[in-house]
This record gives sequence, C-alpha cells and structure tokens, in this order.
Amino acid sequence: MKVMSVVGARPQFVKLAPISRAFKEEGIEHVIVHTGQHYDPLMSDSFFSELAIPRPDVHLSVGSGPHGQQTGQMLIELEKVTQDNAPSWVLVYGDTNSTLAAALAAAKLQVPIAHLEAGLRSFNRAMPEEHNRVLTDHSADLLLAPTDVAMKHLADEGLSRRSVLVGDVMTDVLFHVRDQVKDRALPIAAMGDHPYYIATIHRPQNTDTPERLAALVDSLAALDDPVFLLAHPRLQSKAKEWNLYQDVGTLRWCDPLPYPQLVRAAMGAKAVITDSGGLQKEAFLLRTPCITVRTETEWVETVELGWNVLAAPGHDIQTAVKNLNPMPTQATPYGEGQAATRVAEVLLEKEGSRQS
Repeated sequence: MKVMSVVGARPQFVKLAPISRAFKEEGIEHVIVHTGQHYDPLMSDSFFSELAIPRPDVHLSVGSGPHGQQTGQMLIELEKVTQDNAPSWVLVYGDTNSTLAAALAAAKLQVPIAHLEAGLRSFNRAMPEEHNRVLTDHSADLLLAPTDVAMKHLADEGLSRRSVLVGDVMTDVLFHVRDQVKDRALPIAAMGDHPYYIATIHRPQNTDTPERLAALVDSLAALDDPVFLLAHPRLQSKAKEWNLYQDVGTLRWCDPLPYPQLVRAAMGAKAVITDSGGLQKEAFLLRTPCITVRTETEWVETVELGWNVLAAPGHDIQTAVKNLNPMPTQATPYGEGQAATRVAEVLLEKEGSRQS
C-alpha cells in the first residue's frame, strides 16, 4: 500500500513526524509532498531535521498569496503529483489550504482520501480554516477523528459511517518531544531571569488591522512579567508596516522557535497566549495554562477542564491572566500518545477491505 501525505504548514509537519514513524514500522510505502505553503526555514525546513521526518519526495514551492490563488495553484500542482505517484490513499492533515487543495485533487481523480484531525469545528464561518475542514471532511472517504467531540460533529453531519476515532497524533509527538527536551536549558536566555509568558499570534482577525494589532500589543505589553512574542513572519511584516514592531513594556518580539524549543519554552511558562489551534492543545498537554485570543475554539475540552480561557485583545487578556487558576486534572481527552499507530492500522484495514 502506498500513502501520499500532503503537508504545507507548521502544525502539519509536527503531525507528520509520528505518522512517518508508524508507517515505517508497518511497512507502508510513504510519499511526502510539501506544498511550500510555509516557506520560511524556521516555519518549514527545520521541522524535518529536528523531528527526524524524511525529506519531502516532492516540494511544490507554492509560497504565499491570497487564499484562492494559493489553493488554486496547489490544486493544479497536486493533480499532477497525484497522477504521477498513483497512491492507494491521499492523507491530508488539519485545516489549511494545502489540506483542501490535496483533497480536491484526489477527489477529482477518484483517489481515496483520508483526513487526519477530522471533525473539528469552531462554528465560525469567518475563519478560512473552518471552510477548509468542513469541505475536506465531506470530500474524504475516511475521517480520522481525534476526540469524542469530533466524532459527534461528524455524526451530526451524517458522516458516521466514514468516521473512526483514532486519538490525536499531536499528543504522540508532543509527549515524545517533551521527554527529549525536559532537561534542556530554556531556548531564550532571558526566560531564565524570572517568570515569563510566551505568545504566538497569526490569525487575520488579530493581525490585519492596525487597531486590532495595536490593542493586542498594548495588552501584552501591560502584563506583569515578560511576554516573549514568537512572531510568525507575516506578523512581523504587519507589525513593521504599522510601526508596532518594537519592544515595549514587558513585550519582547522574537523570531519563531523550532518546535522542540517551543515545547521547552511552553513547559516553563506561566501561561501561553495564542490564537493557534495546535498550541492551545499543546499547552494543555503540558499542563501550562492558556489564554486563547479568539471567540471560540475547536478544542473545547481545554476550556471545559479550565486550562484554557477565551479572551479578546485588550483588558480581557489581562483579566484572564489574573484569574488563571486551573484545577489539576488527569483527563486524557486526546488519547495516550498512540494515535499514529492506530492511523496506520486503520488504513491497512480499509485498504484490505477495499481490495477484497
């Protein structure tokens, strides 16, 4: 059996790491296609070396651009790549433009599609990611869901027969990396001076107007301890355009960290402040409190268990930080760290049934 994984952005590279190991153990032929959606080395290439992922077999180098243009260019290229490789399955990850483009290309060519991290819903139709995940789920032949909540969402949309609960592969890789880095020094020397926060902000809702981004910068700069803002290249560009890219108050602008260093930084932080879907969950798994700068989250379990608080830029963030006091929990809503093995087993089972 040959599986073609299509990835293009940081969270997908992280998910690819345990999948790649599990496929190798099960003897599954694995073709890796990198769309080039994230093209900065800190957001892309470093992940392959640091997480011991095989180098991509194909790199499309699509780069950035408006959503329609980027997705369309990927679709053109991925149609050719899918035809050339003739995989048994196309495996897509998460909710990016790379995810949707790969699913559409495979669907048009009648190649079976498996969607990893299926069933997540924010119910915010203003988010491009929400459209990507819904359209991908309804195009896919196999829906690999990370949680019971995701399975319920799929059932509500009439997709139960295609859905399988496998757990969350991000849990697999996070636990693996956590154990590797727990005794390492903090990645930024100044983090060792006193308590600190780490922040990541990248969503258009928070970055694409100067007023919104300025409110966010002001709220972070007013916190009681240093805030290390690990700024995505796009955020850096916007902040420089609006003269916001400068250390002020307790805010310290920094480049993104390689994934293992990000995990180490999150382990030592007072809290994580983010609008990233993946980092919310990673913070919970590390038992680091999280403030999510959004009005909703796909990872509702983190909120229900008290480890994640939703907040708007401004006073809400400061209030949320002051009131953080999550209760200890042994809950494992995202599995025990064996999801990638389960994904490999399910694909082999489905392929066997398809061939018989």
